[in-house]
Amino acid sequence: MQAPLETQALLRLMAWLSPAFPVGGFAYSGGLERAVHDGLVADAKGLHLWLETLLCHGTWWNDAVLFSASHRAFEEAGQTEQALSELAELGLALAGSAERHLETLSLGRAFLAAATAWPHPVFETLPRDCPYPVAVGAVSAAHGIACVPALAAFLHAGLSQGVSAGIRLGVTGQHQGVAILAVLEGEMAGIAEKAEKTTLDDLGTATVQADIASLRHETQASRLFRS
Repeated sequence: MQAPLETQALLRLMAWLSPAFPVGGFAYSGGLERAVHDGLVADAKGLHLWLETLLCHGTWWNDAVLFSASHRAFEEAGQTEQALSELAELGLALAGSAERHLETLSLGRAFLAAATAWPHPVFETLPRDCPYPVAVGAVSAAHGIACVPALAAFLHAGLSQGVSAGIRLGVTGQHQGVAILAVLEGEMAGIAEKAEKTTLDDLGTATVQADIASLRHETQASRLFRS
């Protein structure tokens, strides 16, 4: 028995963006570990502000724009393979540190490898070296999942991982972590809707401290995360 299309889309999103999906996102903190080490994030309030800033003005904003562009590239007729290849190159070039490059590339590769359990020709059009948002955006479009809900789920998964990292680093508890996600719910929905209408001209960040934290993490001696 095949599920209705809307239910099928929901089930696939839940599978692809579940913590259990084998992409290894639990191994990365996106520089949060260094921010905690340097005292930039010391409690639940600090974690909330850190994640909100990255969502609205940092790496998660850029990822949202790239996700939307990749989703649109698959939907539009024309040079889909070339467009996705160029977006992948751009996404990797935008990585602000070696660890950020490793993170988005490793997650993208792992996602594509695991998602082939749902066969589709889209996997033949995506380059092997594909950043995470480009991979998820294109595969979501290929399976007929609308951009806004797919992107909202993508952002939620990423911020949930940020909260989980904060819990492991001891700056918040589980109850406070869930509260952070509840408060950011409207922001995630708003960014997803806003990003759907963007072009690549809207790429750009204003999170210097987060970028520095990511760079400094590369030489941190004792650490739990790879970024």
